Amino acid sequence: MRQLPLADPGTPPLRGPLTYLWWLAGRQWGILLGAVTCGVVMFACQAFLPYLTGRAIDDGLERGFGPDLFRAAGMLLVLGLVSAAASAVGHRYDVANWLRAAFTTSQLVGRTTARSGAAITAELPTGEVVSAVANDALRVGEVYAQLARFVGSLVAYGAVAVLMLQVSVPLGVVVLVGLPTVALALGLLVRPLQRRQVAQREASGRLTTLGADTVSGLRILRGIGGEQVFTGRYREQSQVVRRKGEDVAVTQSWLDALQVLLPGMFVVALVWLGAHMALDGTITPGQLVTTYGYAAFLAWPVQNATMMLQATTRAVVGARKVLAVLRVVPSTGARAATAAAPPVGAVLVDEVSGVVLEPGRVVALVSDDPDETAAIATRLGRFDDEAEAATPVRFGGVLLADLPKDVVRERIVVAEATPHLFSGPLRTGLDVRGTTAEEDLLAAVHLADAHDVLDSVPDGLDGELPEKGRSLSGGQRQRVALARALLTGAEVLVLVEPTSAVDAHTEARIAARLADARRGRTTLVVTASPLVLDHVDEVQLVQDGTLLARGTHAGLLDGEAGPCVARTYRRVVGRRMDDDQAVEGVFDADGHDEEQRDRALLADGAPARSGARDESTGGAA
Repeated sequence: MRQLPLADPGTPPLRGPLTYLWWLAGRQWGILLGAVTCGVVMFACQAFLPYLTGRAIDDGLERGFGPDLFRAAGMLLVLGLVSAAASAVGHRYDVANWLRAAFTTSQLVGRTTARSGAAITAELPTGEVVSAVANDALRVGEVYAQLARFVGSLVAYGAVAVLMLQVSVPLGVVVLVGLPTVALALGLLVRPLQRRQVAQREASGRLTTLGADTVSGLRILRGIGGEQVFTGRYREQSQVVRRKGEDVAVTQSWLDALQVLLPGMFVVALVWLGAHMALDGTITPGQLVTTYGYAAFLAWPVQNATMMLQATTRAVVGARKVLAVLRVVPSTGARAATAAAPPVGAVLVDEVSGVVLEPGRVVALVSDDPDETAAIATRLGRFDDEAEAATPVRFGGVLLADLPKDVVRERIVVAEATPHLFSGPLRTGLDVRGTTAEEDLLAAVHLADAHDVLDSVPDGLDGELPEKGRSLSGGQRQRVALARALLTGAEVLVLVEPTSAVDAHTEARIAARLADARRGRTTLVVTASPLVLDHVDEVQLVQDGTLLARGTHAGLLDGEAGPCVARTYRRVVGRRMDDDQAVEGVFDADGHDEEQRDRALLADGAPARSGARDESTGGAA
């Protein structure tokens, strides 16, 4: 049995739930065959036990204790042992089939979610995606766990019918007609059960989505006093789920009751007929025992058939929801690449704005509209092929949209302004590609000035971060994200406001270390902070979405690109040449008095910071 997770879950057909379930069966046909074989052997042994028991009784009554009776007892023992062994091995196969199908489905959902980018949240609520993994994948797997027993039950039914016809034609006809009738009557409840399960699944998905939205926005809700409103909405939706669940339970209870009642009636009818035939001398006492044994045994195949119907119903409902996720077209990489990767050292050009990243240079991108520069930086990472068509970016003269997505992700890394950290060991969160030595991890932590993170996380690099790194301050999360981006070793690294949540002391240290570490490698930093601009090779000033000027920080301030550009640049960065000297007077080389620096910048009418200060240093949140 192949270990999970699979190296490649495959590419499933998306035409419909039945096609998907058949495809899964084909992917695990080996363990399915093993399970079905064990199921057939087990039920065949069980089917022959009443027959041999009846024969042994008749032989004993006719010949007394002797070789025939002992031979029959030995055969019963062998059948019992084989049945027990087949049941034990078959159970292992059943669980393997369940897990294989469930985890393959989970992998497919996870892969689609990871590749889809923003498209997944645009098309589906979060709750639907979560439920596809948490609930639907397990329902899909359940049908394969039931399959072996269902097939074994069919084989046993056929064997019993043949054996009963040999005992008595009327009894055989009762088995052949009565059992399918019972199964058909039970099957009539499956369709209404399916409808109610679909309704419950829809309501449950909406509840999960509402819960996820409420939890993620809890801080905002508290700020505006909206907790009670959203708690009420969640309570109302949870009651809808409860009512839908009760509808399912009512139908399920009827199905469970009839599953006992109808086979019980079948047993009564078969035993009653057999008893009368025994009294009439039509069948022997041993055959009467065989009849009763089969009557009791056949309730088992009926139960298995009903369970298979229920499992199939749930699997179809679950597969339909899973396919809704798998059909999401990714934001990038949906079409095949048409161009080869450009050579190392290629120029990256945003054609709409005119921003150019030449190889080996550390460049800052500045604008009076932070959203404008952030949008340009995001385009350089190719996160949306549809948007890319309207705002083309070329890498080495080749459109990013024409390159293999894996090549773009390997060579161009964009670290956005709002860092997202994942739960788990800090080491794993930093080394996302899993190839970095510990000394390199520590070097990146030093470069990002994140030593305090190691101190605040128990066990340092091996310590566990909670979900979204919520145990860290905003500045700490930002510096961990910066270290993570640096550790990718990307050929082109784009950093959007990497120091917006740290204090001036920390920003000065990071700016100097970052410029030194990335010198000779293409780097773009979106920022308007003079502390960072002082260290870059070039500043590109953007206005109204178009490149206005290029030059050094000092050159743009001095008017090398013209007085109009100089005025615009000074307004954006908040520094004039004479103000620079004033700020330096209160902001010494160690950067110990950032509050005075901020006041000096504010006096010039410019924002002191481009974002919040790190809570760990006592700044504003």
